[in-house]
Amino acid sequence: MSRAVPAVSRALDILELLGEQPALAAPEIAARLGLPRTTVHELLHTLSARGYLVTEASNPLRYRLGGRLCHLGGHAAAGLDLTTEAGSAARRVAAECGETAHVAVLEGIEVVYIAKQDSAHPVRMVSAVGRRLPAHCTAVGKVLLAALPEAAVAERYPAGQPLPGLTERSIRDLPTLHAALRTVRADGIALDDCEANESVGCVAAPVTDHTGAVVAGLSISVPTPRWSAARRTELSELVRQGAQELSLRLGTARADHRGQPPQRGRRQQVPGGVTLQQTVGLAQGRPLTHRPDQGTGREQQQRDADGPAQPGPPPCPPQPQPDRGHR
Repeated sequence: MSRAVPAVSRALDILELLGEQPALAAPEIAARLGLPRTTVHELLHTLSARGYLVTEASNPLRYRLGGRLCHLGGHAAAGLDLTTEAGSAARRVAAECGETAHVAVLEGIEVVYIAKQDSAHPVRMVSAVGRRLPAHCTAVGKVLLAALPEAAVAERYPAGQPLPGLTERSIRDLPTLHAALRTVRADGIALDDCEANESVGCVAAPVTDHTGAVVAGLSISVPTPRWSAARRTELSELVRQGAQELSLRLGTARADHRGQPPQRGRRQQVPGGVTLQQTVGLAQGRPLTHRPDQGTGREQQQRDADGPAQPGPPPCPPQPQPDRGHR
């Protein structure tokens, strides 16, 4: 296995730290990263010579990010393809759990499915890429609506307008919808207990791009014979991890399991490749916003480990027939 190069890791730590702060002087950088001042001065000189850092005109002792990073970032953003990355993410999640995985985007008050990977089980969902469903009836739709400001949600759903339902469990009024979205914002995931299909339960998590905006949702759908409170808890963690992996592929900053940027310094282990088993951001107990706050450097400490999962709504009744519909 290839080992990390310490000098490169420290240079990247400096760039990431300055991405969270307007400008810093060498002593401040050394103190925050726990690096020797000589090392910091050498790295700052090298990065400045290559255009990745510049000094402030009003204070030449303070450094900020340079235009060379904009050039590279533009090339990276141009190479991102949500549909292609979504397909890969759905395949990885489906392979991990054996259930059907989807990625969807929000259009108006509907979700449109842009990627799907079938379950390996004989009893599974019958669905198709391109299908549309009412957003308020699906887990992936609720996670996308929850990422919008409440005013934007109110514009899409005028007061007094009834909501169409797909099953007896579907949300059919605005107060219930707004309450459900507040729960999603608090939990970071959304659930669908037979609300779009009486034979299917679903859990979903948000996907963000390089700007931090929620651009899609990733969901796992399960037939009711395999849908239980324990399974729901297990898949809730997996869908968080899958959504975070896809977000990282789309340029979201790497985060720890509470949605905060990793603390940096010479004693920190350099992270390796991201897998579905790694801890994730967009996480438990952290409210969702349209452009989530990314936090600031070492000053932002990791909070206590997550407590036990709160019980969700009761599982929907088992149905013997194969699954129909789309999450």
